[in-house]
Amino acid sequence: MTRNPKSLDPAIAPSIRERSIVLVGLMGSGKSTIGRRLAQRLKMPFADADDEIEHAAGMTISDIFARFGEAHFRDGERRVIARLLAGRPHVLATGGGAFINDETRALILKDSLCIWLDADISTLVERVGRRSHRPLLKDRDPGEVLRELAAVRNPIYAEAHIRVSSASNPHEHTVRAILEALATWKV
Repeated sequence: MTRNPKSLDPAIAPSIRERSIVLVGLMGSGKSTIGRRLAQRLKMPFADADDEIEHAAGMTISDIFARFGEAHFRDGERRVIARLLAGRPHVLATGGGAFINDETRALILKDSLCIWLDADISTLVERVGRRSHRPLLKDRDPGEVLRELAAVRNPIYAEAHIRVSSASNPHEHTVRAILEALATWKV
């Protein structure tokens, strides 16, 4: 007889669900996929900031980057995240660069519980290779780009309240690690 891993979830304090849980990390760290699963386990709504930005702008993120540039995108991203955090608590997956913006980072750290999904470069390269919609990877070697981004961004991601490894094993392992970290988190 196999046990349902979900039945073994650690006890999460109700106060954890009183504010949003925001996932940050490099592209490919699993923020959207893990975020959806985490929200389901916590019985909280889920939102993906990138999806919300595309809906608000009426165009894809790649199109926003191409047409208006990264600075315009980051401003819209900050406004969308502020709107989402002002609403009812949920699990929010952010784009890889969202937490790098000083204003967005301050907002996330103040108004939510922030979790950094940290993954090694080889795992990230393998994951981002499955999709071709990432503007920062356009016409570049993914490993090189991710190493450059990690060098700049990882020290900033380290400001998150909690750090969880998002290894190449099944996403369920990462969800479980987040739940264990949340079970011991003091609000």
